[in-house]
Amino acid sequence: MATGGELPGRVRAGYGLGSVATGAFGTVPGLMLLPYLTDTLGITALIAGVIVFAPKAWDVILNPIAGRVSDRFVDPRGPRRPFLLRFGLALAVCFAVLFAGPDLGSKWLNAGWVLVAFVACATAYAFFQVPYIAMPAEITDSYHERTRLMTWRVSVLAFAIMASGAAAPAIRNAFGGRAGYRVMGVAIALLLVIGAIGAYAGTRRAPIGTVAPRPGSIREQLRLVAGERDFRLLLGTFVLQAIATGAMLAGVDYMSRWVLGDDNLSTVLFVCFVGPALVCTPLWGRAGHRVGKRVGYVAASLVLAVAALVMIGARSLPHWSVFVATGLVGVGYAGIQLFPLAMLPDVAARDAIRTGSNRIGVYTGVWTAGETLGLAVGPGVYALVLAIGGYVSSTSSGHPQPGSALTAITLGFSLVPGILVLVSLVPLLRYSLTERSLDA
Repeated sequence: MATGGELPGRVRAGYGLGSVATGAFGTVPGLMLLPYLTDTLGITALIAGVIVFAPKAWDVILNPIAGRVSDRFVDPRGPRRPFLLRFGLALAVCFAVLFAGPDLGSKWLNAGWVLVAFVACATAYAFFQVPYIAMPAEITDSYHERTRLMTWRVSVLAFAIMASGAAAPAIRNAFGGRAGYRVMGVAIALLLVIGAIGAYAGTRRAPIGTVAPRPGSIREQLRLVAGERDFRLLLGTFVLQAIATGAMLAGVDYMSRWVLGDDNLSTVLFVCFVGPALVCTPLWGRAGHRVGKRVGYVAASLVLAVAALVMIGARSLPHWSVFVATGLVGVGYAGIQLFPLAMLPDVAARDAIRTGSNRIGVYTGVWTAGETLGLAVGPGVYALVLAIGGYVSSTSSGHPQPGSALTAITLGFSLVPGILVLVSLVPLLRYSLTERSLDA
């Protein structure tokens, strides 16, 4: 029942609202959780990195299962939509609990609270995100309409990332200490509610038919999906870039506090990182329509990599130049969010045409598992760089950091992401699916 024609604007907008939830949850833990553990609970950087990583690693296992479950789900409201409401609301509750823990008298008990709550968040998010990302391939058969649909989604995503990422540190700083984190957790939970309800209600008239998954075990499904060459190449690129952006996201608070010398600049630095996407996402969409998605994806990746490498000298550069370079990172970031999300449904659609079976849920399950892994490894890599640099964790804000820690903060934000993005171009340049090959 998918259509090859142009989708109504209300369907594009309704689907895009789900990115309020994915943007907020994909951003705020990566931005705030590591500093919460190291600088509020006093957990060492290495252990904090493990706590941030472990729940996301659980999602790597869970996401393909969530895809398989949603492939087999039958409901008169649509095969994917009920997941958006049920698990989106569950995610909001778990997120509020994550930062609402009482002082249990031990930093390790406090860290345990965070770990358990974050695992609950990750579980709910898997069953929200996987069905959500699976929907475009079932909404439209059109190669270019998927790009337009993703342009709406990524535009909302960019706004949600900027709003949640800018508001979270500002709310924390306004209230201060653990109270600030608690208020911030409730505020972001409200955004998650808006995203879940908005996507559920907004897609009620989307032209989605009955899902007809291929029979067989999930192991067989995963084996078949892994045999799709272009999917492997696209996923490899996307995961490496997720690690890079995850590391940069984790470094925003540390860069503003220790390199730029002002906690309040974390909001400014984050807006510079994400803000350009509000303008550049439609421009990247037009570029992709003209020169092709892969060429646009390569260009966006190069912009991000070069801008990140410029910030290696951030400790000696004037603040304005750091903000400009971060803004250029944001220009590239808009493209590396748009293009892979527009290319994934193409891969799944070609598979469906070739086999006559719909495995989009399994594709998106594996995809979100890779994304989740990358966004978990990114803060973990940043935490490892901090530990190597001798970063000093503390429950007080006035403790000094050695010069080696300041160097680690800077390189984790610039050199490491820049190299990762350049390496990610190796599989991307081998990707071969185009509009012509899809129609063949």
